[in-house]
Amino acid sequence: MSKAAIIFYSQTGNTEELAKEIAAGVRAAGGEADLLKPQEVKNIRNYDSVALGCPAMGFEEIDDDIFEPMYNAIKNDLPQKKVMLFGSYGWGGGEWMRTWEKEITGFGVKLVCESVICCEGPDQLVREEARAAGAKLV
Repeated sequence: MSKAAIIFYSQTGNTEELAKEIAAGVRAAGGEADLLKPQEVKNIRNYDSVALGCPAMGFEEIDDDIFEPMYNAIKNDLPQKKVMLFGSYGWGGGEWMRTWEKEITGFGVKLVCESVICCEGPDQLVREEARAAGAKLV
């Protein structure tokens, strides 16, 4: 059975909602999904796939206090995994995600699908996109 780590940081709950939808998509496709906060991540080697979620922070960037240290610690294990990115933002047009996609693919990660993002909380369409993306992790 395929096992996915859904790793997320969420301040307002919007990115957490996306994480739960992605996990539901993994499970509906027959996989196993673990929802993990950055401080709970010890090792991702036992996972077949990884979904990374972080909201836009500051000047359109990922969180550098809680999320980024964990991300840097697991980065070298990601090219061997199925990977997707997700997150939410409150202003701007999602530039933080485009920057993150360029950075992560630049060191050999092949993303399994288009990143799932939303402004503020996810609506029904974004929830469906998140579940479909989760299925691609299986």
